[in-house]
Amino acid sequence: MQTQDARPRIPPGTRSVPVRRGPGAPEADCVAEEVPVALEYNGISHAVMLATPLDLEDFALGFSLTEGIVDSRADVRDIALVEGGGGLTVQVQIASGCFARLKDKRRSLAGRTGCGLCGAESLPQAVQRPAPLQSGARFDAAAVSLAMQALDRSQPLRDASGATHAAGFADAQGRLLFVREDVGRHNALDKLVGALLVARAQVPQGFVVVTSRASYEMVGKTVRAGSALLAAVSGVTGLAIALAADANLALVGFARGDRLSVYTHSERVLWAPAA
Repeated sequence: MQTQDARPRIPPGTRSVPVRRGPGAPEADCVAEEVPVALEYNGISHAVMLATPLDLEDFALGFSLTEGIVDSRADVRDIALVEGGGGLTVQVQIASGCFARLKDKRRSLAGRTGCGLCGAESLPQAVQRPAPLQSGARFDAAAVSLAMQALDRSQPLRDASGATHAAGFADAQGRLLFVREDVGRHNALDKLVGALLVARAQVPQGFVVVTSRASYEMVGKTVRAGSALLAAVSGVTGLAIALAADANLALVGFARGDRLSVYTHSERVLWAPAA
């Protein structure tokens, strides 16, 4: 007769550590990994992020698009992962035109001492507004609720560690097609966008669901990815509402169970007639 292994499963992206929960002996616990990840473009260091060391090619690709470094998947020529120096380096080769634009942006930030975002000295510089969505997509409220419920069941890192966020992409029927997890909510969304680019997914025909609040950065990344609806399990910020309104994005907060709070472009959310 075989006995069931009582040891906790340690999924990739986590590790086992001892923890004491009382006067007895230490127990094994599972925690999410968080490591420095450097992003290099054409050999030039651009940023260092703290991230879960999974799906880093997706992360680099999604970050490149949602931060406006590239305009499409075709602008990324190659991605290589190098370990060392106390972390991981993702080496991204991008088209020469995109690299020239990136260098111009870096030069414009050099020498600034203001306390704004990323060296920006004014609100228009700090808050980049993506081009408004042209999609006419609409989605049933029931489909949004269905996708959020599926996302809650599709987080192995969260289930093992209790310390990660997730971002998912669902089709118009609410079927969850892609999920990515990370210790950072922005990272999870960037990983998701990268996965969608690799798969050549029909992003305008689906929507994004996340386990975090919806800040303006999350709105901007969703719009640049091409989806017309972002649903968050938590609340939204005022700047997120302003950006979503301008970008023709339906912004949904507090998506829990059958309840949704639609803050912008409610015409994109179709409700079943009241019984």
